[in-house]
Amino acid sequence: MTAIVNKPALTLVAALTAIEAAKAQAIKRNWPVVIAVVDDGGHLIALHRLDNAQFGSVEIATAKARAAVAFKRPTKSWDDTLAGGRQAVLGLPGVVPAEGGVPIIMDGVVIGAVGVSGVTSPEDGEVAQAGVAALVK
Repeated sequence: MTAIVNKPALTLVAALTAIEAAKAQAIKRNWPVVIAVVDDGGHLIALHRLDNAQFGSVEIATAKARAAVAFKRPTKSWDDTLAGGRQAVLGLPGVVPAEGGVPIIMDGVVIGAVGVSGVTSPEDGEVAQAGVAALVK
């Protein structure tokens, strides 16, 4: 017997809402960042590169968002694990041990994530959290 599961899904409108909220936080703090939003499979839905953001942050922001979805937790958890001396995390596929990837959780289900890169890890995390907060209230 095959079961079909209904689950919440991240739409383009929701992804753009997260981008706008994250962008507003970055502009407020004058931080040139890249903001990426991915779906529950880690596929890019929306990306925004603010003026003067380094182009290297495009791939990093996307990788942070994908890592947050893949492991169903903020990338800060891997940053903390590494800071605690557990270097083995560096060998795990898809792990990004830097703050700035935050999963979007609706009804207990990870439906996507916001990833941010361009400033310090805590600052990236602040911007990403602002994007998620616009969707999860």
